[in-house]
Amino acid sequence: CLAVAAPLDTNMNVCSYSIEMPAKLPLGDDMIELVARRFRMLGEPQRLRILQALECGEKSVNDIVESLQGNQSNISRHLQALYDAGIVGRRRAGTAVIYSIADPMVFRLCELVCRSAGEHARARLSALAPPEPRSGARG
Repeated sequence: CLAVAAPLDTNMNVCSYSIEMPAKLPLGDDMIELVARRFRMLGEPQRLRILQALECGEKSVNDIVESLQGNQSNISRHLQALYDAGIVGRRRAGTAVIYSIADPMVFRLCELVCRSAGEHARARLSALAPPEPRSGARG
């Protein structure tokens, strides 16, 4: 999972709702569509790998391609989608295009999802584990 750049604030609000509390007011259709688009954008594993590559600082397209051992057209397509969504920013440096994280909140979101997935996996594993033997029971 992607690391969090800053400590996770468990009282952080997302879409005006506390993460710790269930949503009290329904989201409007436009906001639901915006949130769904953001989740779809982050639902592609290669895009998460790109974000992870950019986590420590800006990189050129070639640096990202090299670090992910991908092909340039595929990486560029994903970078364009992330740019269009406002998740990454870019600038020109001579002939190179340099990308960076434009919305660091994406790392907090990934941290929340990673925590939830880890808790879910632990719960499933504990449900599969054999019961502990009772003390004093004969075998």
